[in-house]
Amino acid sequence: MTDLPTQPFGVLRQGEATTQHLLIIDDSPAIIQLIARMLHGVAGLSFATRGMQALAQMRAQAPDLVLLDAEMPSMSGFELCHLMKADPELREIPIIFVTGHGESDVEVRAFEAGAVDFITKPLNETVLLARVRTQLRIKRLTDELRRMATTDGLTGVSNRRHVDEVMQRECQRAARNGTSLAMLIVDVDHFKHYNDHYGHPAGDLCLQAVASALASVAHRPGDQVGRLGGEEFSLLLPETDLAGAIDVAESALRAVRTLALPHAASPSADHVTVSIGAASLPAPGAALHAASLLMNLADKALYQAKSNGRDRCEPSDPRCL
Repeated sequence: MTDLPTQPFGVLRQGEATTQHLLIIDDSPAIIQLIARMLHGVAGLSFATRGMQALAQMRAQAPDLVLLDAEMPSMSGFELCHLMKADPELREIPIIFVTGHGESDVEVRAFEAGAVDFITKPLNETVLLARVRTQLRIKRLTDELRRMATTDGLTGVSNRRHVDEVMQRECQRAARNGTSLAMLIVDVDHFKHYNDHYGHPAGDLCLQAVASALASVAHRPGDQVGRLGGEEFSLLLPETDLAGAIDVAESALRAVRTLALPHAASPSADHVTVSIGAASLPAPGAALHAASLLMNLADKALYQAKSNGRDRCEPSDPRCL
């Protein structure tokens, strides 16, 4: 049997300038080898020979583009495409169908399934390269537009709209996998006094510094820092229980203290501090209800942290679940 490529998913070959990744899905090792040779240096490459294997890889790390064989055993490329388009985590991944059938009805079926392009076998290297490069370029531009639309302009972290979208997605993932989901709500203590004393330009710099400090403790790829509005931030922590959320919150408190930003107008400290409410759901149920419940629990815990003197984290009350 022909050896399959050994390049790990998401790891670039030496000398590659791109950080984009392409997943080749085909039940034929020979075809995978052929495509890998044709696309050498274009992107980081990985492969899968079965639909379920491909789904697992994509959920672990989403590729920028999928080359998908239409005819595979167990699960056809069309079936896999439908599953991807039904999954909020995978539906935006562009798919190029690769098939030995050049009939117009097969091509129409591919586009109706959600493919962005269609290539017939035997493969022409020039055509394959041109179409793959085009789709990777479109994906890069689309990602940049999406990043601009989901980023808070002042602090560079996720904006409120994106926070809400990611919460829904992570609630669905946690419900599907039976895992916990945690959230921290972070409020800059006495920020109005800070603005009044130092001025709004200094206040903007303060928020940027706090956002950077929070981002420094969100180590895992799935952790997300967002700005809810004004001086209020959030940290969404997938697969994290309440104890884990409190650990992250304590790290966040230390990171903000380490900034040592003077706050002469604060009634509670001579430097900028934050208060944090922590909440976790063991295994969220309905996504809409879970997202609202998680945020409400964290918000109540934040109120408790402020009431208890600020510059601290308070956990949510488990009796509220």
